[in-house]
Order: sequence, then C-alpha cells, then structure tokens
Amino acid sequence: MKCHIKIRIKDGKGEMKMEALEIIGQKAKESKVSLGLLGQTKKNETLCAVADALCANAAEILEGNKVDVEAAKTNGMSEGLLDRLTLTTARIDALADGLRKVASLPDPIGSVLSMDQRPNGLMVGKKRVPLGVVGVIYESRPNVTSDVFGLCFKTGNAVILRGGSDCIHSNIVIVKVIREALTACGITPDAVQLLTDTSRETATRFMKLNQYVDVLIPRGGAGLISSVVQNSTIPVIETGTGNCHVYVDKDADFDMALNIIDNAKTQRLGVCNACESLVIHSAILDKFMPLIYERLTAKNVVFRADERAKAVCPECEAATEEDFAKEYLDRLISVKTVDSISEAIAHINKYNTGHSEAIVTDNYEASMKFLNEIDAAAVYVNASTRFTDGEEFGFGAEIGISTQKLHARGPMGLEALTTTKYIIFGNGQVR
Repeated sequence: MKCHIKIRIKDGKGEMKMEALEIIGQKAKESKVSLGLLGQTKKNETLCAVADALCANAAEILEGNKVDVEAAKTNGMSEGLLDRLTLTTARIDALADGLRKVASLPDPIGSVLSMDQRPNGLMVGKKRVPLGVVGVIYESRPNVTSDVFGLCFKTGNAVILRGGSDCIHSNIVIVKVIREALTACGITPDAVQLLTDTSRETATRFMKLNQYVDVLIPRGGAGLISSVVQNSTIPVIETGTGNCHVYVDKDADFDMALNIIDNAKTQRLGVCNACESLVIHSAILDKFMPLIYERLTAKNVVFRADERAKAVCPECEAATEEDFAKEYLDRLISVKTVDSISEAIAHINKYNTGHSEAIVTDNYEASMKFLNEIDAAAVYVNASTRFTDGEEFGFGAEIGISTQKLHARGPMGLEALTTTKYIIFGNGQVR
C-alpha cells in the first residue's frame, strides 16, 4: 500500500493552505486516541517491523538522501552540517537499531507513580499518560525523523514532522516507509505525518495549530529555535544550541585533557554536543596550549584565542566577544585563559547555552565545585561532552536535548514525552 502524503498547494508556489494543515492536525488528534490505547506488545512488535522496513528499503532511502546531499554540496553546505545530512547503509542500520532499542525499553505509559489514601477514604493516584500530539520542527538531520517517530509511537503520541528543505527528499522516503509499515501492522499511518511544504510561511502557520498539537519541539540552530519560541501558540519545549566548553584545570592530566578535547571537538563537527570553546587555567597555559594547538591543528582546527593564549601560540587568530558565545559547528574553537576555577565557571555560565560543559581535573574539590556551580543540562568531570545523547544515556534515542528547566532537561527520552493525570477511586464520597 502506498502512503504518500497529499497536500494542497496554493498557486503552485509550494505554500500549504491552512485548510490542509487543519486536516493534518485533525488526523493527528484523531489518531492519538487509538495510539494511546495500544498495548506494550503491539507497540514493540510494530517498532521492530518499522526497523525491518527501514533496512529493507535502504536503497530507496539512500537515493532520496543522495538528492539532498548533492543539492547541499552545490549550495556550499559546511562540512559539519553535510555530515549530519548524509545517510549511509551503516547509518540506516543504526536508525533501525535505535527503534529496536526503544522497543526493548520499559513502556512508561500506564504506570502508576503513586497511590495514597486520604482521610476521607479517597484513593488519589498519579498515572503516566501520553502528551497527545507532538509537533517537531527540525533542520537537516534525517535521523531525527526515525528517532522522533520511535519515541513518540512508544509513548502513544501522534507526531507531525516538519523537517528542513535540505533533507526533504530523505524525509519523504523515510516517512513513506514508516507509514507503509504501520499500515501493514494494522496501525493508523497518521501516527506520523510529514509537512512536505518546507516554506517558512507553512512553518509559522504550523506553530499556530494549538487546537490540535499539544507540544512543539524545535531542533536546530539558534534562529530556528528563536523563531518557534517567538511565534508559537503551542507550548514549546526548547532544545537549545550547544556552545559547549571544556575547562582544563591547573590539576588536569594533560594526556586525558588532550584526548577529551580532541574527541569533543573533532569526532563530529556538526552536532550540538561538540566542544566549541576551550577554557585553560593560566598556571598550565604555557605548557598545555602548545600541545592542544598541535593536536587540533593537525586536524585543521582553527584557534581563536584571547591575548594570553595567543601570546603562547601566535599563529592563533584573535578571539572576539562573539567567538566566546559562538556555536561554530565547524573546524573552529575559541580559547579563554582564566586565573581560577571561579573565573572559569563565571565565563562558562556567561557564554554557554545551557547544554553540556566539562572539566578536566584530578582535584576532587574543583570537580565538585564545577558540578555544583555550572548551570547546564549536562555537566561532566573528566569525560567528553559528546556523551550528551539519548542513546549514550540509555534512552535508545532522543527527541532532542532540552536546555530549558520546565518539564524536561537534557536528553529527552520516553518519559519526557509523557505527562501525568490524577486517578481517584472513591466509594460514594461527596464534598
């Protein structure tokens, strides 16, 4: 059965009419009822079937992705962003494995979190339930399409996806494969819907569908997130950008610091948990700065350093105030010199985006001070910031990394896609 998504186009310009968005919203709202009632076994079997379908249709998915990648290269997309866009057979296998891992996780839906008896005999409990309809607006990351579907489906939520124009061909094929697999399993394909019109106008209209969509989650750069926060009438869970720091303390092990920074900066450039900013204690600057400079410039990383760090390595470019606040997603890193851990913490808290921050130190007191005083969703001692990830944290996948403090913070797995309701048992009590 073919499950292509049909939309109505206005004047042939690719602008989706509000009526078409309304229909998508209505379908999602209708489907959330049956999705919320699915049992754990049926959900897990379906997720595994979708995983198998992704692998079986890998060639078709790669063909769609090839169109996107070639267009991105023509448009001069940066190396880091191009890496995020590109799918391979191994990466499709990883998408499928992610769905299978989600299937293997405990189902949070229906669990009773508490049940207490009031003096009048009423039993008051709290039960975990789906959010309902989840909207996700994201940029050039086709893996998000599969990950978000899996987490939403496992938690009984319908999802409406609006990916970026850079990955539209990839997303169309992936969603088609998912919808066909759902249909084959006897599940409504409207559990997942894709807005194939990627215009800004349609995105803005999508943000106004609060009568159908219960929560909206943006995944992407600062511009996208700011636009959603400012324009949405739907409650938003902010997944922020990642200006992530590694602070090398005066008591750091140099070999450990070099390995952590190298991994955090260069393992994947275009991800939100990559290290963008380096902070170095002045007591070790003369010895450590040449080592990290040599290590990273061998991988074509360009340094933008403050005056003291630049005096040690004159080849560095001069850092500006903007550099300290920048999420580069590229082969660039800023360097700030500090005279104390308190100064390091103040600098990081001033410029960070609340994502992931790390300290490298052998000093227990310094590590505890860093953990206690850094304001971020994930704070590391002697480990790479690259671990801020749903799969690495044991969630199977993630719908995003929340940098806000309400409802969810950090990598958002299954529980972050649920809410609670009170359930009350009585035997005739009246007030």
